[in-house]
Parts: sequence; structure tokens; C-alpha cells
Amino acid sequence: MDFPLLTAPLFLLLCLIFVLHDHTTTTMVEARTNNVHIVYMGEKQHEDPDLTTDSHHNLLAKIVGSKEKASELMVYSYRHGFSGFAAKLTESQAQDIAELPGVIRVIPNSLHRLQTTRTWDSLNLSTTHRAPSNLLHKSNNGDGVIIGIFDTGIWPESKSFSENGLGPVPSRWKGVCESGDSFDPTKHCNRKIIGARWFVNGFLAEYGKPLNTSGQNEYLSARDANGHGTHTASTAAGSFVGNVSYKGLANGTARGGASNARVAVYKVCWNFFGGQCSSADILKGFDEAIHDGVDVLSLSIGFWIPMFSDVDERDGISTGSFHAVARGISVVCGSGNDGPSAQTVQNTAPWILTVAANSIDRAFVTSITLGNNKTLAGQAIYNGREIGLTGLLYPESNGLDPTASGVCQALQLNQTKVAGQVVLCFTSMTRRAAITSAVAAVKAAGGVGLIVAKHPSSGLYPCPGDFPCIEVDYEIGTKILFYIRSTRTPLVKLSPSKTVVGRPLSAQVAHFSSRGPNSIEPAILKPDITAPGVNVLAATSPHDRFADGEFVMHSGTSMSTPHISGIVALLKALHPTWSPAAIKSALVTTAWRTSPSGSPIFAEGSPPKLADPFDYGGGIVNPNVAADPGLVYDMGTADYVHYLCAMHYNNSAISRLTGNVKNCPIQKLSVLDVNLPSIIIPSIRSTSITVTRTVTNVGAQNSTYRPTIEPPSGIAVSVRPDVLTFNSTVKKVSFKVTFSTTLQMNTQYLFGSLTWSDRVHFVRIPLAVRTEMFQPYGDEY
Repeated sequence: MDFPLLTAPLFLLLCLIFVLHDHTTTTMVEARTNNVHIVYMGEKQHEDPDLTTDSHHNLLAKIVGSKEKASELMVYSYRHGFSGFAAKLTESQAQDIAELPGVIRVIPNSLHRLQTTRTWDSLNLSTTHRAPSNLLHKSNNGDGVIIGIFDTGIWPESKSFSENGLGPVPSRWKGVCESGDSFDPTKHCNRKIIGARWFVNGFLAEYGKPLNTSGQNEYLSARDANGHGTHTASTAAGSFVGNVSYKGLANGTARGGASNARVAVYKVCWNFFGGQCSSADILKGFDEAIHDGVDVLSLSIGFWIPMFSDVDERDGISTGSFHAVARGISVVCGSGNDGPSAQTVQNTAPWILTVAANSIDRAFVTSITLGNNKTLAGQAIYNGREIGLTGLLYPESNGLDPTASGVCQALQLNQTKVAGQVVLCFTSMTRRAAITSAVAAVKAAGGVGLIVAKHPSSGLYPCPGDFPCIEVDYEIGTKILFYIRSTRTPLVKLSPSKTVVGRPLSAQVAHFSSRGPNSIEPAILKPDITAPGVNVLAATSPHDRFADGEFVMHSGTSMSTPHISGIVALLKALHPTWSPAAIKSALVTTAWRTSPSGSPIFAEGSPPKLADPFDYGGGIVNPNVAADPGLVYDMGTADYVHYLCAMHYNNSAISRLTGNVKNCPIQKLSVLDVNLPSIIIPSIRSTSITVTRTVTNVGAQNSTYRPTIEPPSGIAVSVRPDVLTFNSTVKKVSFKVTFSTTLQMNTQYLFGSLTWSDRVHFVRIPLAVRTEMFQPYGDEY
């Protein structure tokens, strides 16, 4: 299995990989007699958190024999968003405690993985554009909104977290700044970083030995040794920092989406084997964040396929986010970095806002001039000296051993042949390891540069030590190879990279970005939206070995997630009464289905294709239009319970999640009727299917909307009523959409859209339909 950057403190670029082991440790987490278990008790029974904690200790004491022993074994008491605790228990103790009154479920702890100067301008959120329609202007850059960041902590000295120009901390804020290693609240918190908490007990209880035995830099505090948390926080809410570049490229002003928003840090991930985040720690982070008063929570964290169900507390994100959203807090999560394969999207609960990643209209073009005077273009993050005309080598295969040829990850180079030359190699791998090993081999043999032919993708890696490492696609790589084979003395010149922005570059869904359909429930569209997540320049920790000064360039849905979090903060500032579902709807229904420049959106893969809703959800986020969507598809807790019942989760499981006794109606509910800003029909046969949606008017009081339907190919779509009229008394209107087909065959998903318009607003939702004549999959709908 290919694991990039096995011991690096980054979750960076094309794929953020969950590392299961490394060369120095046999297992990631030592087996222990007392493993951490989460005792989930649903909705809190006391408003006084101290009483709740006392009740948790008393309950645990019944099992372990004394309050002293209970205090020793207790890891966390969850007492704000919900009731429960994490404790070190043997399996028999866990079974005993599960039988006590008031205990809903006891489950073992689990581990999760972690997942600029141009990006905001590419979304038309330019600070130089002061038109009233600019969301930055209307929201005062998110002033007064509090964004909670669940990640690896923060580097507080970064200029991106300057408090200059900010007013007092919002009076409603209840959070704190906790002290710890190299973190002094009096010095490191300010009017920008208003909260800093860290949660490590769940992880340490599982690991069973001091954290730094892994050999990684780390701080037992909110300080970020890794850089990932600093990068995501500064992307969402960083202050303005002028004259920033990365290795001389991407020059400009770095800032976050909501530069006046405040940051609350919840360090739940630790710089250990590529980044580990314990469910117990994540749940405690949610519990405290709900109490503290955050408005938005940004989590660049995910699980892996197969996932836990929506009602399984082992997925701490799904459970914790349900309680947060029920209290009006928007929760934004990455879709994952396991693309371009289908059904890899993570964080699929309908109450979560799930974000894919796309490139922007910026490239780092690097000229490759051959000895025949032909110049070809590659991409690289290289700003070193020009490599003048020098030898160009492709290691040809001799005999039957394919590893003796120019395969990047298996280069076997003759030092006398390679010294002073540029090497060409080919790879089918998308992981960083292939390029890393090739660079090491070429440098060890005395080579002066590397050209890598690979699947085309927009994400780039900086090569170590400013070594020229230029990426090209197979077509250009083959042209270079044919040139090498056509001459006795092939030569090449490599030029430093140049930053190119604007036309004719268009956005593409990134190769690594996880894709739908949703593997838990395909009728729930995921991802919801896409945002810039490729070559994003933002602040980092000085421990980041790829840093250039205080900044670094990373790619991943970890980077696209805080873009949406920042935009959600802007919308919260403008529309403080909107629910998380209303904000999600505003983003989905107004998104671009072409690049902002008007060119088609492609999805990177093999081969690339036109992007569809399983790649990008509603499309590329369009912040200014989302501020005034006209209509929204709103939802609340009752709608999410409808979803849970339609998923056939049993009543006890649903009651466990919601904290209240819930009994699903005897009448069968359809997941197709969950009021999402999308309609996905996973299976239709000869009979028609009708679904219901309700829209809420958030535009002009008196307005009339009419539909435009782009039906999926071979599918008939009709809407009733075909006019929606709103006035001072009518704020919500329901409508029905009927789908039918004459296709007598199994198909893949076919895509279309439904748009309601009053000629000012265009409220578009994606449609996707799959015909299945011979599969009884659709019976449950």
C-alpha cells in the first residue's frame, strides 16, 4: 500500500492518508486491558454541568467500586451538548455499565484521520470590489461571528491571527483559552484567537505512553506542531497579510474568507503517524464548542470507507454534529481525499455541509525546452535557477525486468550515466511517494532535475531542496520520450515556474476529491458543494518542513472545507436567524455549474470528464449570489428525524442520537421526501415516483416563481403546482415532482436540474435518476 510522506507532519496535497503504521512501531495503538469506551446517555438531564459530571462519576463508581477509582478511570464528562462520558473500561465493565438505567449505549473509542492569495478573488470575493452586492461588504467580513476549528491546533504568532482592527470579543462568548506547553493564554489569545482548548485524553488513554515517543514534534497544548490546523484556521478567518508568496510564486495578500470573524481552536488531532483524532476527544470538543457559543464549526477530519451509520457514536463527527446543528451551529466537513473513485465521499449525514475540492484559475507553468527548440509546458513549484541545456535521459528497460525501466517509483539509475542530467520517468500512481522516491533516486545518482509523466492533475508538490521536479501528462511525457529516442544526444532546458492566473484556466474538481454517490444512502446527495482546495496558500507552523517562511501551499478537501466555513460565517453575519439547513440550501441552489469564467467544469480522473453532482454537489460555491438566494429548502430536527426513520434505524437508535424518545410512525416514510436542495432517485422502473419539497421565501415578500426543468436524458419530469406564489401570509409552499421513464434498461445515474425563478433569483437544485429494471433496490422508496 502506498502511503505518502509516511512520517511527515502533514496531511498535504493530493491525498491526506491515514497512516496505520510506520517502520519504527509495530502497531499504531498498543492493545490495553482498559480501553477507552464512550458511555452515551443522550440529552443532558441537568442544566447545571457540575451536577451532570457528578452523576457520571457516581454511575461509574457503581461499576468500579469507588469514586476515587472512578475519578482515575474517567477520561471526559460530556455535559453541555449531550450527556455521557468517556472512561477506561475493561470489556466486562463496559458490559456491566451498559445495563445501568439511563445508559443508552456503550461503544469503544475510534480514531479518525485528518483530511489564499488567489482563491477568494477567484470566487468574486475581492476586497477591492466595494459594490453593495459584494458579500464581504454586506457582512463586514464576518465581524462578530465565531468559527470553531477542530484540527491540530494553531500557531498563534502567525501574522494571520493579528487582532488589529477588531473590536471587543463578543459578549456572548463563554469559552476559555487553556494554558499548556508553550501556550500562554495571556500572550497567545487575543481579540482574534478568542478560545483555545485541547483534548488529548482519549488518544493518550488508547496509546498508553508519552506522545513524543513517536518521534514527532508535539505540544501538550493548543499550539500547532503540525501546521494543518494553522492552515485551515487562517483560510477560514485569517487576517490580512500583505506581500505573501510561496517560493516566489502566487504573490499577493493572504487572508481568510471571513477576515473579521473570531477563531476558537479545539485541538482534537495530534501529530502522530500522520495525524490521529480520537472519537472521545472529538465528542468532547463538540460538547465544549456548543457550550462556548461558536456559530460555525469547521472540521477537516474524516473517517474511511466503510463508514459507521448515522446513529453510531463511533463516528464522533456524525453524533457531535447532530447536537451542534440542533442548536443552530453550522457544521462544515470535508468530503475526503479518496477520489476519483465513486462512492468514496465521507461525512454524509444530511445535517453536515460536506465539501469537495476544486482547482482555481491559477497555474504554475514551467517551460521545458528540448534540444530541437520545441518548448513544452509542465507544472511545478520551482523557483530555483534555470537549468541550461543539459543531458536528458530516460532509463530504458533491458531484458524482462520492468522495474529497470523509467518507472518513477522503482528507478534504478547508473550514476555514471545520470550525473549532471535531467531524468524522465513515468508513473501511474497518484500518491506522493512515487515522486518522492524518484527525486531521491535522481539526486543520489547526481542528476540535476526530474520530469514526471503522470495522470494529469492540478495539485502540485514542492520538491525537496528546490530541486526541479516538473509534472507533465502522459501526452507531453510521450513527446519528450520520442524526442529522446530520436537523437543520440538529447538535451533539455528547464526554466523556473511562472504564476499564470485567469483565462483560459478553468476550475476542475480535483483528482483526490472524494466522489458520490453516498455509500450509506445514495438518495442523499453528497458532496453538497465544492470550493477551492488545490494549491492553497495559507499560514502554517514553522515545524512544517515544506514551509516558506510563515506560509505553505497545500491541497486537499482539508483546504476546501475552511473556504466554505469562512463563507458560512459571512452568511451568518448577514443572516443571523438562518438555520444551518437554510445556509446550506443558499449555497447549493446558487452554485456555479460552470467555472466563474463560464467555461465547463471538468472532474479530474482517468480520463477526465465533465463534472456532475456526484463530483461537486450543487457546483462551485458562488458566495455573493448565496447571500440573496430568493428561496431556501429549510430543515430542522424534525426533518432529520424523518430521515432517520426513513433509513429504518430503530427507535432506540434514533432516541439515542436525538436524546429524546422518538417513535417512528407506522406509516412508512420515504427518504426521497427529506427536504434537501437536491433530488436523487436511486432506482426507477416503469412506474412513476413522486417526491415532495417545501421552499421558504427569504426574498421579496410578494413574489411569484415558475419552474424550468432540465430533465435527465430519457426521464420525464413534471412539477405541481407549476406556480409558487408568496405574500405577507404565505412564506412556505410545498410542491411535488414526478419522475417517470420509458427506458427499459438498467442505466447509470442521469443528471438534470429543477430551477425556480422569479426572474431575479434562480433557485436551482440538481436531479439525478438511475433506472433499474431488474434490481429490487427501489422497493424501499
